[in-house]
Amino acid sequence: MEDTGVKTLSPQQVRNILNADNKEIVDLCRRASILPKKNAKGQTYFSYDEVKHLREIQAQKTTAYPVEKPPSAIASILTSLKNMENNLGNKISKIIDEKLEGMDEVVVELIRCKTDNETLKQKIIDLNKELYQVKNDLNSYKHVGLGLYKKKERHI
Repeated sequence: MEDTGVKTLSPQQVRNILNADNKEIVDLCRRASILPKKNAKGQTYFSYDEVKHLREIQAQKTTAYPVEKPPSAIASILTSLKNMENNLGNKISKIIDEKLEGMDEVVVELIRCKTDNETLKQKIIDLNKELYQVKNDLNSYKHVGLGLYKKKERHI
């Protein structure tokens, strides 16, 4: 690309020279305070001097960081959040366990009460049947006077 007599390079050429992707080139431009220019057609270009400066920044960046990086602030925050999550989970589990501790006995007592209730219902049914039979038996006697009763004959 030619622009006003200054030798220029396209973004593709810059990627090839720096062996970097667009994201890394944008990061390098930010560090070097370089704003890519656009020609009359709206195409982005870099000057040779800018690319040379980007290459220097790239070389500094690769030698500035040791191979083993210390944990970043984000990693530290994430670790803290994970620890808080685990602590909260453990505390909530403990509280729930304490609250539910006596529930086993309550459930057993409820089952016993339900069984007793069913037994009592059956006794009521049986007593009602017996009462009906006793009333029928009582109604089968006719008062004849002087406290005497005579059993009526049933005709079926």
